Amino acid sequence: MHLAWKRDEKELADVTYLMGSDPTGNLSRKFGVYDKGSGLALRGTFIIAPDGTLFNSEVNFYNMGRNIDELMRKFKANIYLSRKTDEGCPSKWKDDGDKTLRPGPEMVGKVHEALND
Repeated sequence: MHLAWKRDEKELADVTYLMGSDPTGNLSRKFGVYDKGSGLALRGTFIIAPDGTLFNSEVNFYNMGRNIDELMRKFKANIYLSRKTDEGCPSKWKDDGDKTLRPGPEMVGKVHEALND
């Protein structure tokens, strides 16, 4: 199935990474995205560190597209936060040098001010 998408879908023309499928549903069951009722997998996206730590997961319904820009933002944020464990990346953080926060009780109700000072 993925080969047909790669071959025929112009939106995937520049994809250079390998694409895989899960015809038995084993992998989707392991990740908790398999729907027994339909026999289909929900659209799961998982960012997993080389040591096996799950950094991020997102599950969408069957017909919900995913945004590579947002996925890459999360990927970069997780790499950044693995080095800066006392910081937090707000939703508009995109890359090194963007403003971060120091999570804690004193931040409650003050995120807007912290990001805009």
